Amino acid sequence: MTTAIPALVLAGDRRGEADPVAARAGVRHKCLAPVAGIPMLCRVVENLAAVPRIGTIHVALPDPALLEETPCLRDRLRADRIRAADCAASVSGSVADLFARTGPPLLVTTADHPLLTAAMIEVFLDLAAQQPADLVAALVAEDTIRTVLPATRRTFLRFRDGAFSGANLFLLAAPGTAAVLAFWRRVERERKRPWRIARALGPGLLLAYLLRRLTLERAMERASDRIGGRARAVVLPFAEAAVDVDRPADLELAERLLRRREAA
Repeated sequence: MTTAIPALVLAGDRRGEADPVAARAGVRHKCLAPVAGIPMLCRVVENLAAVPRIGTIHVALPDPALLEETPCLRDRLRADRIRAADCAASVSGSVADLFARTGPPLLVTTADHPLLTAAMIEVFLDLAAQQPADLVAALVAEDTIRTVLPATRRTFLRFRDGAFSGANLFLLAAPGTAAVLAFWRRVERERKRPWRIARALGPGLLLAYLLRRLTLERAMERASDRIGGRARAVVLPFAEAAVDVDRPADLELAERLLRRREAA
């Protein structure tokens, strides 16, 4: 990857419901909740901007005016480093809309990832470049997380070779990503009818996952066959990469970890 990679930061709000993190922080939008004194979105943007391989940073905001209203974002906007992106009705819609304009590669992350660092992004891009794929997702092993954050609550995907949690980092690396995005949109449409998602993946893959017969790599291969695009996962060595802010308790955890990091 020799050309600058555009990035997309998903900073939309939950549709039709108040966000508990925004309410706890006393802000209009979750992405502006401060962690150790700095809005989460600003932390993500600054760390993306610190990676030489990253080019324009697109931010999918509920209100594009926030770019001008938030000082740390306004400075980047006037330097032509960030731009507002369409905030579609779904996450996959926002990603697909920008991907249709930029094409591959496109790095995607979320605004509720205040512990993200430039080093995490660099390692992810290095690992993603080692094997070709249409879509690469970052994961963190449960053992890595428990060693550093033994009490944290995370959602884990469990395979024969271990359990893994998402790190909210994705690289849309090739044109075949369009097929993966189409399947993603289908999953979002059917999220209240999980049996349809299971049927789309196929009963064999679902049963193999439930019985933990598949390694992570084999599961990604089997899933790729079903969705029509090559999907792959890479495992990051950073426990904090798995900490996003979905609940007020996550906000408190991120605050403690950032205070500790900055004190060190």
